[in-house]
Amino acid sequence: MCGVAGIVDLKAERSVDRTALKRMADALAHRGPDGEGFFTEPGIGLAHRRLAIIDIEGGAQPFHSTDGAHVITFNGEIYNYRALKRDLSHLVFRTKSDTEVLLEGLARHGADYVSRLRGMFAFGWWDARAKTLTLARDRFGEKPLYYAVTEDGFLVFASEIGAIEASGLISLRHSAEAMRAYFLYGFVPDPLSIYEGVFKLEPASRLKARRGEAVKIEKYWRPEFSSDAGLSFEAAQEALLERFDDAVKAQTVSDAPLGAFLSGGVDSASIIASLSRVVSPVTTCTIGFDDAVFDERADARRIATRYRTDHHEEIIGVDASAIIDRIAVVFGEPFADPSALPTFEVCAAARRYVKVALSGDGGDELFAGYRRYPFFVAEERIRRATPSLARRAIIGPLGYAYPKLDWAPRPLRFKTTLQSLADDSADAYARAIAMALPDRLDRMLSEDFRRATRDCDPVRAVRIAAADAAHDPLALARKIDLATWLPGRMLTKIDRASMANGLEARAPFLDHALAEWVFSLPPSYLLGKGGGKRLLKASQKARLDEATLIARKRGFSPPIAGWLRRADGPAARLLSSKAWRECGVFDTAAVAKMIDRHQAGGSDCSQELWMLVMFDAFLRRDRAAPTQALRAAAS
Repeated sequence: MCGVAGIVDLKAERSVDRTALKRMADALAHRGPDGEGFFTEPGIGLAHRRLAIIDIEGGAQPFHSTDGAHVITFNGEIYNYRALKRDLSHLVFRTKSDTEVLLEGLARHGADYVSRLRGMFAFGWWDARAKTLTLARDRFGEKPLYYAVTEDGFLVFASEIGAIEASGLISLRHSAEAMRAYFLYGFVPDPLSIYEGVFKLEPASRLKARRGEAVKIEKYWRPEFSSDAGLSFEAAQEALLERFDDAVKAQTVSDAPLGAFLSGGVDSASIIASLSRVVSPVTTCTIGFDDAVFDERADARRIATRYRTDHHEEIIGVDASAIIDRIAVVFGEPFADPSALPTFEVCAAARRYVKVALSGDGGDELFAGYRRYPFFVAEERIRRATPSLARRAIIGPLGYAYPKLDWAPRPLRFKTTLQSLADDSADAYARAIAMALPDRLDRMLSEDFRRATRDCDPVRAVRIAAADAAHDPLALARKIDLATWLPGRMLTKIDRASMANGLEARAPFLDHALAEWVFSLPPSYLLGKGGGKRLLKASQKARLDEATLIARKRGFSPPIAGWLRRADGPAARLLSSKAWRECGVFDTAAVAKMIDRHQAGGSDCSQELWMLVMFDAFLRRDRAAPTQALRAAAS
């Protein structure tokens, strides 16, 4: 696990700016506190910051192939590197690292070698003979990779956007399209970044950069949903346990101390149950809140006791919002998932005991665990059975006329459902994962900014994912999540929070072999009368107690609604901040009224306000002269 960066000349063989390369590496020091390395020759420069996990004594990077014609800077772990090494047994290896196996495999089999990798990765591979740089990112986007092309023809890439900024080679200007997307979702979906001309390489993609040629990007893998596994539900339970145990065991490869995050949910509990079969004792870490509604420490403690783990827990008080500015720096882009705060804290806590931690990320996307899934499936069936004209002419107006009853019992909150039924599938699902509903969002934004961005389509990433999705509604929802929500929100959160603390986080649920098998299961195996994760819970009955299996899903979010009502909380600082007021994007009077309504308790505007809090924090640390750049985007 590391930080990677590089600069390649797309026009000739000009000298690379070594000071820029050093600045990029320095900006990634938190990702790799154990060492740094550089490689330069005419037209190419690679940098690396190392967090040593496998072959701690060897494996320093950038790594050179045996024949000297190939160099790699690599971030991630290849869990099946020992098996791959056996396939290259005719070679004499100099280290015990997965990095050397990866590079020698690429040197002999080319870019298609990524299809053999079982792991998480983002790397830059330089082929000196072909004068070609290849960038690649793992199938689900566990590891990040940003890139940009400078005005004078250099390709710049790095693990984090902060390193792109630090290079000083890119003129930074905020992207109006990315801002529009952020204000809808609370994150900037791939391939966009908050800056124009700076992009994220999408998951399961390769980028080829060769002098004199246009940059080429291609997908090497896509999730395929078939629903024809041919197994009974009982047989599927046994098969799942076998495959899941194999995925967990594969991810225990480490020469550094390893443990796991533990909440009160079935995902992390399943990992502990499986991990305990190969590691004893398992080191577990939990974060709790001093608000009992959000606190899962008791549930986690019960699981830890059952499996006799070496358990550690810490509590976050209501002053945890003090780390907002730190979070803004860590993420580099505006990022409004409130659980980023406790995730950061649990990573900091875990790092005191281990250097590698297994997480439950991906469990909801694979096994249909989100509460929105059954609602979307039901709505989608109605959409498909009702003529679009009737939905738009009758249901749509009813939805916009119906009041938003935040205070009412859930069965009476019809507004969002009615609005969703009037939309097409992509727009409806975008609404389901949105942090701010479109009508509320428009009231927050200034008229000038809305006018300037009227041609921006924040739903575009969802539309692209939905365009070739399977016909089944549940498969459609999960495919959209795998392309947008998972890499843009969930994996971004765990990567930045863990790496900021020098911790490697691994996600066994995202083992691609396991995932591909789950994608072949009938929807009824995943979503049943009791909700999602039907097969996962059934398979874990012999390993987990009933309380864990039936526990209400609470997520990992702090009590932001209460924080925003405190006299000295984030909303108070928002009112005194000039950054968001002067950027030209918001209707300041409308936002002030929203804060008043929320603090008075008449309306819950916590999601929208938190998104603004985090955007304001981003502006206050941003290097792109936010006032001028944002006004330019809105002009």
